[in-house]
Amino acid sequence: MEDNSKMIESVMERITDYGKTSLELVKLKTSDKTSDLLSSLLSYSIVLALISSFMVLVSLGVSIWLGELLGKIYFGFFVLAAVYGITTIIILLFFQKKIKQSFQDWTIKEMLK
Repeated sequence: MEDNSKMIESVMERITDYGKTSLELVKLKTSDKTSDLLSSLLSYSIVLALISSFMVLVSLGVSIWLGELLGKIYFGFFVLAAVYGITTIIILLFFQKKIKQSFQDWTIKEMLK
């Protein structure tokens, strides 16, 4: 009888240890995936910020240049704003679903890595 109770206690200890280890493994995997995803988002955000800064400076230069060609500086800004507006409408109409799907695919890929 004592052997059975010691055996049951041993099995219960192993089950408890297995549960604790499994929980710790899930925590570690979750933190690994989260940190990987956040670091990827941070690096892409930095690149996006640099590209945005470049585009703003180029846009200012092109707007001023167009304004000088058209006679009034603000005409260049209006022309460039119209080009950006038309481009945005085209992207929203034709490519919004594709952009959304590729972002979802990237997010899932990063989480499953």
